[in-house]
Amino acid sequence: MKKLFTLILLALLPLAASAQQQSIDQRVEELLGKMTIEDKIGQLNQMDGRRDLEKIKQEVRTGTLSSIMNIVDPAVTNELQRIAIEESPAGIPLLFARDVVHGFNTVLPIPLGQAASWDEELIEAASANTALEATERGIRWAFAPMMDIARDARWGRIAESFGEDTYMAGRLATAVVRGYQGESLANPTAMAACAKHFVGYGDAEGGRDYNTTSIPPRTLRDVYLPPFKACVDEGCASIMTSFNDNDGLPSTGNHWLLTELLREQWGFEGVVVSDWGSVAGLIPHGVAHDKRDAAHQCIEAGCDVDMSSRSYLLNLKDLIEKGEVEEAVLDEAVRRVLKLKMALGLFEQPYARTAEQSDIYSEPVLATACRLAEESVVMLKNEGKVLPLGESVKRVLVVGPMAHAPYDQMGTWALDGQKEHTITPIMALREQWGDKVAIDYVPCLTHPRDKSTAEFKRMTKAARKADVVVAFVGEEQMMSGEAHSLSSLDLQGVQGEMLEALAQTGTPLVTVFMAGRPLTISRQVEISDAVLYAWHPGTMGGKALANILFGVANPSGKLPVTFPRNVGQIPIYYNHKHTSHIAKGTEGNLDNIPRESPQSVMGHTSSYLDVAPTPLFPFGYGLSYTTFELSDIRIESTAVRPEESVKVSVVVSNTGEREGTEVVQLYTGRKTASVTQPMKELKDFQRITLRAGESRKVEFEVPVSRLAFHNRNMELAVEEGKYTLTIGTDSQTGLKTYFKIIK
Repeated sequence: MKKLFTLILLALLPLAASAQQQSIDQRVEELLGKMTIEDKIGQLNQMDGRRDLEKIKQEVRTGTLSSIMNIVDPAVTNELQRIAIEESPAGIPLLFARDVVHGFNTVLPIPLGQAASWDEELIEAASANTALEATERGIRWAFAPMMDIARDARWGRIAESFGEDTYMAGRLATAVVRGYQGESLANPTAMAACAKHFVGYGDAEGGRDYNTTSIPPRTLRDVYLPPFKACVDEGCASIMTSFNDNDGLPSTGNHWLLTELLREQWGFEGVVVSDWGSVAGLIPHGVAHDKRDAAHQCIEAGCDVDMSSRSYLLNLKDLIEKGEVEEAVLDEAVRRVLKLKMALGLFEQPYARTAEQSDIYSEPVLATACRLAEESVVMLKNEGKVLPLGESVKRVLVVGPMAHAPYDQMGTWALDGQKEHTITPIMALREQWGDKVAIDYVPCLTHPRDKSTAEFKRMTKAARKADVVVAFVGEEQMMSGEAHSLSSLDLQGVQGEMLEALAQTGTPLVTVFMAGRPLTISRQVEISDAVLYAWHPGTMGGKALANILFGVANPSGKLPVTFPRNVGQIPIYYNHKHTSHIAKGTEGNLDNIPRESPQSVMGHTSSYLDVAPTPLFPFGYGLSYTTFELSDIRIESTAVRPEESVKVSVVVSNTGEREGTEVVQLYTGRKTASVTQPMKELKDFQRITLRAGESRKVEFEVPVSRLAFHNRNMELAVEEGKYTLTIGTDSQTGLKTYFKIIK
């Protein structure tokens, strides 16, 4: 009986959802019919709330504001909401928005760090907690997730991305969407998500933020667009345009992108919002004469909401009255905004939700943040099993500018993080282990850019007395993020010299990096006995690192981005295409070139003379305190049809002495096709936890449709032929098998 009731309920759910949508559609049409043209235009205007409050109140009274960014005081949002409902001409509630990128008050690891966890379930749970905190402050629209594919670590906003892989970015971005939006936007603990930046922003020329991109149509479709399509299919409520132009067309005014592709082909019904000022940004791009021209182009292209430039507010009425823009175009944009507000339940419950017990910095929220920080840490080296620190360690020296940097540890776009709540490594080490181990602390440098060597002597003296040195280095919060591109990825200040001095003492050296991007750390890895890459780990980062250093937690992070040996290798990424002269991997040694040798092509390979063609660390790489072995790869059928799935299994064994988690990664490759193909591409992955000595069969079922690409005719299709399938623990190693796709 219970099962029957459940089946009936499941059958009725789509009907209920359909009825709810019909109700929203009907209400929107009734409201739209009563609105003046001024009311409508006001619904497309979004402005920053960090201005004179009385001026904002007056704008709300006149109905010229629809959504407001960056007000997080519920008393203020509630008062503005009251004015909107009771005093504005149309009485339409406001929507409060914020760049909630990786946590709210409880700051999570930066998205690039979250991606290193490869744990979509945990990311979804942490995102749901973020929504709990933010909605308590009245925020119902978050400008995240960002799923720009990032292959250039010079670009500061790589910190906000999920890395270099298309498939992985889609899986993790949809996890954030589910976490923010929950089962229903009408739930007062839900926030509307916003997939950004549409599209290609991560390919900015030279890694310089806001710069132009030149992405060919096929690459755009196969690499940069799929994560957005995944978010659309997941029901993401909104999409934000990007600052860049691609092939001469700025995204915010690109009709093909926003209307033909996004709405007509993909069926997206949500709101499209410009990035900050990017409607007026068409002017410096050189494709619009003034704000009027920019407003004309962008509203026609399909951009619904103008963030901060007032171009719509000041010009749409005139454009419509003069017949240059049809009012029906305005109505369509307003419909989408009103539908979002109704879906969020703002007409029924417009005010910030109240909680009997605050979720902000609550124990469950902090615990999830700590676990995500633990899983985001990637162990890159552990020579001689220096880690975890065991019973033989009686004295630890903690050094470095990031050992106690509560503000910088939160990373970029931590707008609501409060550094007084940050648990730094030295705080956690003293609290958790100070009664068991002598913990000395010599900061040595006051911040990562510090160039003073005055404390080196005291530091090295303390190092010689210690059993192990743990050095925390990296970059400040403001060295990555928007408008913070770098031409050099070397450690700044004298951090490198500090590590050299420590290495010369002979005391085992553990180096922990906290940064918003991959840094060029070849030398630092070489001189360190163990290396942990912790990104910017957020509020609970110190506790997470203390747990890992002493073995309470076992590292399981895997790199979501390739680490270059030097900046000259950029862009470097694992899924590069086959070329006519593929590097062998042995190139890059200038000492092998004799003086005055006859002119030659030096081996006919695509490589550099002065650096190996391989990365410092490949995509997917990461070590553990235990060891894993893969064996017995088996494919169910070596011939599959386009409508079927590739079914394959592998046995994973924990061959070490403690429990650990491995990320098992599945890659496919195709050498011959109608157009050139990547050498390999990630198509699935699983996290698996095994006890010491345990073995388990891990099964994958990959739909053949996931292997589709845009062929010579620019059609998305699966092509017949032979494919390789590799299952491994990073992108460079693994067990290989083969299969064919047949018609």
